[in-house]
Amino acid sequence: MTQPTQSTGPGPSGGFLAEFKDAVTTRAALLVLGVLALQLAFITSYIGAFHHPKPSEIPIAVTAPLAQVAERSAEQLAALPGKPLDPRTAEDEAAAVRLIRNRDVDGALIIDPAGRTDRLLVASGGGAALSQALEAVVGAAEKAQGRTVQVTDVAPAYQGDSRGLSAFYLVVGWCVGGYLCAAILAISAGARPANSARAVIRLGALLVYAITAGLLGAVIAGPVLDALPGSLMGLWGLGTLVVFAVGAITLAFQGLAGVIGIGLAILLVVVLGNPSAGGAYPYPLLPPFWRTIGPALPPGAGTYAARSVAYFRGNGAGGPMLVLAGWAVAGSAVTLACAVFRRGRPGAAVGSGLPDDAPSVPRFADGATDAR
Repeated sequence: MTQPTQSTGPGPSGGFLAEFKDAVTTRAALLVLGVLALQLAFITSYIGAFHHPKPSEIPIAVTAPLAQVAERSAEQLAALPGKPLDPRTAEDEAAAVRLIRNRDVDGALIIDPAGRTDRLLVASGGGAALSQALEAVVGAAEKAQGRTVQVTDVAPAYQGDSRGLSAFYLVVGWCVGGYLCAAILAISAGARPANSARAVIRLGALLVYAITAGLLGAVIAGPVLDALPGSLMGLWGLGTLVVFAVGAITLAFQGLAGVIGIGLAILLVVVLGNPSAGGAYPYPLLPPFWRTIGPALPPGAGTYAARSVAYFRGNGAGGPMLVLAGWAVAGSAVTLACAVFRRGRPGAAVGSGLPDDAPSVPRFADGATDAR
């Protein structure tokens, strides 16, 4: 029997148009359009969050020797145009300081009815932009009453922590490592886990990476660069949770959508998560949309918890840690579920979820295909 002759030509014949059609596939075109959409979303999210910071309902305690004076002052601050403050009364100065250190409020106004100068307590460790906004708003309100204000920082940012941003940058670095590690683990052998054993191995490798990255990041931010105070062990544990949570989310998205899952992870963590994290501008200075989603996303939860560990002895970190743990558990569960669901399906270990993704079949010169 005569064997078909296999074509050895360098590519499709028919000129530039045929070459173009062969080079620019539907899959490639859709991926490029996806990248463009992601880029535009990035621009929109960052500019939308940062272009016009405005104080909104900043929690602040008010105290005075007479309860009536404190209540009246709190009512006046609550009635300021635009509602920049959310005042509440405190029993005394010690109670107001406790509220700040527990992260229940971001500042406190100590009123002196016998004089013309009051004291404003702030905590720049929770974000320099936030403490400066409090100074501006309360200072203007005091001036309108013919009074002055003296500022005292009860939780100052560390000398090596410029504008209180080191915690934010540390968490951003952890997040980047988390989704890059997960992407490499998946793409190196196909975009989707082939079976549950492979998924467990990838999650185990991710955990080892997260433990290592969490420790090294905490050491660099603390002892090496002297940028953050606080518990090294606390930052290590937080870093491990941040890296693993983001990595698990990325693996889950890849299990659901293949290569597109990497873009979805970037959309969630970078495009939406970073500008809403409260880094450059803490939550009360962000527009409503970003202020709402920030605490529920890994960068925001991680940044708030890192500042709590560094400057507030861990106070207020419980809620954000639960958020991160929830993402870690959900991401791991979805990753395993996708692997189990796709067990035994041909080609389930690879693919982008886009057209033109079927494995190529050798074609011979006479149009026949190799059926092996």
